[in-house]
Amino acid sequence: MYFLHSPEIWKAYPQLAAGMLFVEGVSAQPDVADRVMRWNAVAEARLASGSEGDFPEIQAWRRVFSSMGLKPTQYRCSSESLLRRFRKEKLLAPIHPLLDLCNSISMAFAIPVAVFDAAKISVHMEVRYASGSEVYQPFSGDEEHPEPREVIFADDADRAHARRWTHRQSGYSAIREETTAVLIVAEAMHASAAVDVDKLMAAIAEELRGAWPAFPVTGIVNLYSPKFSFSE
Repeated sequence: MYFLHSPEIWKAYPQLAAGMLFVEGVSAQPDVADRVMRWNAVAEARLASGSEGDFPEIQAWRRVFSSMGLKPTQYRCSSESLLRRFRKEKLLAPIHPLLDLCNSISMAFAIPVAVFDAAKISVHMEVRYASGSEVYQPFSGDEEHPEPREVIFADDADRAHARRWTHRQSGYSAIREETTAVLIVAEAMHASAAVDVDKLMAAIAEELRGAWPAFPVTGIVNLYSPKFSFSE
């Protein structure tokens, strides 16, 4: 199995920095509340000095969404949506310990982090432009088809696991209590993206090793080395 971005995506967005992590042996049992609170405190400190919309990480994704013909205040990247909700509510409801950790780290770095159940991925996953025939399953359960030329995460079975790039994931490959193997993807576009994504992936790997008996495999992809291989 492998993950990559299409050559068209790299051509259009050469500033992209992307990190991947694959891990087996996760479960819904660990108590990660203290770990989550530490990362939430980092996000809260950043928000104390300004709105999430002022963060360079978020501004970069807003420019990308605009370039895709999307209104960036209508379609927000996932990290902006999390930060916006956190700023208003001060605490996010727990979902799954791994997802809770990834969400808190995503907010701390203001970088979108996608978490997929690897068992739901067919052969490979690619960030590419949609043909419009792919199938996307939102959390509501009713299937949709992405718009032609929309940026999606798609697998070998033509299933879209995320729509509008970093905006929204599919319910089909969402993390559940029975999930044991996970693919995590972080993507950024701002000036220091390469350095920050590397730090973010290291942070997630460290938290995984601390909370689970896990041995995560990480990787950074770029235009010259675009593929991350993993097995499930």
